[in-house]
Amino acid sequence: MSDKEKDMQDEDVMVVMTDEEGNEYYYQEEMIIPVGDQRYALLVGIHDEEHEHGCGCGCGCEDDEDVLIAKIVINDEGEEEYIEPTDEEFEAVQKAYDALVEESEKE
Repeated sequence: MSDKEKDMQDEDVMVVMTDEEGNEYYYQEEMIIPVGDQRYALLVGIHDEEHEHGCGCGCGCEDDEDVLIAKIVINDEGEEEYIEPTDEEFEAVQKAYDALVEESEKE
């Protein structure tokens, strides 16, 4: 296993994202995808009784897979923060992810 793969499989990290209305959404950090000198997280939504979706819309979205890509930056307090990537960054992350998947399928 390469160091890159090991870094992507480290301990479970839970991320709480808050929308403009203050609603909290819980995500599991599935993997870290390096692109150049930046790092991006593949986040998968957690939808169980303990961390309920909470939209209350009755849309059935609790059953849909909720996946986000977030750019990892260091804030003023020196802590990791997850922010939305630009469209260009998102495309670069998609390409990097596809390359990682293709590489792992060869092994």
